[in-house]
Amino acid sequence: MGRYDGRVAVITGAAQGIGFGTATRFAEEGASVAIVDLDEASAAAAAERLPLQGDAKAIGVGADVSSTEAAEAAIARVVEELGGIHVLVNNAGITRDNLLFKMTDEDWDLVIGVHLRGAFVMTRAAQKHFVEQKYGKILNLSSVSALGNRGQANYSAAKMGIQGFTRTLGIELGPFGINANAIAPGFIATEMTDATARRLKMEPEELRRLNAEANPVRRVGEPADIAAAAAFLCSDEASYITGQTLYVDGGAKLG
Repeated sequence: MGRYDGRVAVITGAAQGIGFGTATRFAEEGASVAIVDLDEASAAAAAERLPLQGDAKAIGVGADVSSTEAAEAAIARVVEELGGIHVLVNNAGITRDNLLFKMTDEDWDLVIGVHLRGAFVMTRAAQKHFVEQKYGKILNLSSVSALGNRGQANYSAAKMGIQGFTRTLGIELGPFGINANAIAPGFIATEMTDATARRLKMEPEELRRLNAEANPVRRVGEPADIAAAAAFLCSDEASYITGQTLYVDGGAKLG
């Protein structure tokens, strides 16, 4: 039996990258999975590729997670089609990197909207069900960039905000049987980081090499590394852990 047999997990921004890796891990461990992404066709295609176990199901849901109405509709659809909700992973994210003096209002608002407002409105929609059933697991994706990163004032602010949001969720929701934690990934080899490399006029392999050399374990992370941590933090084995942020970065921020 898998740790997530009979559970329903909702993962935002899961059509690719860390989100899809996490969705895959939950499916392998028995969960029914809802992949929420901005493009419903991409979400549905990703859901079809999941390695479902037994009677588990998967659906793709199109939603702009920064919209209250879209978030509430997405959660309502999951509950209706999959029969409930037990886990919410707020992973959806975008980047609009630039130095402060070049950063536009739109650059700032878009990044804060998807990461921070998105986590807020999705969590608010899901917690109604969690409180009613006295059970729920919330996992928010922060980043090592929360500690500050040149050219990412918007992203860094959003990701540190996620950590404060997570701590407050732990305080408010703990009495209702709900755990809330966060993961702060280091460099993870994904489509997003490959796009960052090209924006920096570098080949993705070169950016990966440089980041591997910059941490103690001498490799870059893979989506599966984050998925493994997520599967633990959202499990009943982690029921005495809440409000915490786990850095999964190969030790990059130790020194």
